[in-house]
Amino acid sequence: MSLLTHPNARELTKSVRATVLVFKDPRSAELLDRIERLAPSEANALIIGETGTGKELVARHIHNLSRRSKGPFLAVNCGAFPESLVESELFGHEKGAFTGATSSKAGWFETASGGTLFLDEIGDLPMNMQVKLLRVLQEREVVRLGSRTPIPIDVRLVAATNVNLADAVVAGHFREDLFYRLHVATIRLPPLRERPGDILPLAEFFLEEHCQRLGYVRAQLSPEAERKLLGHGWQGNIRELENAIHHALLVCRHQVVQPADLHLVEMRGAAGRQDDSGQYSSATRGPVDLEAALNELFEQNLPDLYEHIEETLFRAAYRFCHGNQLQTGRLLGISRNIVRARLEKIGELTATVRAS
Repeated sequence: MSLLTHPNARELTKSVRATVLVFKDPRSAELLDRIERLAPSEANALIIGETGTGKELVARHIHNLSRRSKGPFLAVNCGAFPESLVESELFGHEKGAFTGATSSKAGWFETASGGTLFLDEIGDLPMNMQVKLLRVLQEREVVRLGSRTPIPIDVRLVAATNVNLADAVVAGHFREDLFYRLHVATIRLPPLRERPGDILPLAEFFLEEHCQRLGYVRAQLSPEAERKLLGHGWQGNIRELENAIHHALLVCRHQVVQPADLHLVEMRGAAGRQDDSGQYSSATRGPVDLEAALNELFEQNLPDLYEHIEETLFRAAYRFCHGNQLQTGRLLGISRNIVRARLEKIGELTATVRAS
């Protein structure tokens, strides 16, 4: 069994990223072989996988296996910066380039020179930044904001996304030329539910890790708890598994984790939650109720029905996420760029600004 861990895992106890990957399941072992064959090249890489599958860990492993291993590895989340600061953060700025720019600053590309730059959530880059990123990848140089002087860079780019970039290209929210530039070496990380052979080794790792952190005597999983772990859907992937084990250690008795200690919640689509009896609540029954609602709309013979349904979906998802565009995109499985464009189209962003 091969194991990858985040170098600062103990500093990331509240992070949403996965901090460990194991490669015991046959599908994972095949994936690891592909990673290790692609890593030594200088090709840009694109890592595709759901949130919590370990995309940053894979990017770090690619870096460590390359000739750039002695250079810096920098991880940047493209969705973490306000749109007005993306260019400055990525490409740097000169003193006086904008209000508040009191000194010159190198961007992430300059800082990562000689090493690897990991751009997570690449699908959240605004279109104008996609154009500039493409030019940087083609010319191998950056121009700081407020300057006209190009600065050569020597960086390998590894990008990651949890949305389908091909769909974003078709929708006009991601540049096709940039997509193909990133798509040279693609690595698809399967979700945890598709590699069941990794579930129990990961659970054992987290048991050991959290027992040490908490100062507990080493606990163990009961056979019933193991079966529950293997049968769970793991929508949150590795991070959800770690949280389940952490919670179980806090409430279990006699150092034995039982199924009830795991506090697992099965999700169905965007919502859906089991009550204490194991049944789904009537408010979130899922596909049957959705089909019934659609049939009612069909019977009304409304004009522009598709647009009406799409508008309702985006509006409801945006409000469910309390006005957070990034979380709305993750909920719907699309990029923040698409979310922002649709919300602007239906006037939801304007309405929210007025209301606030």
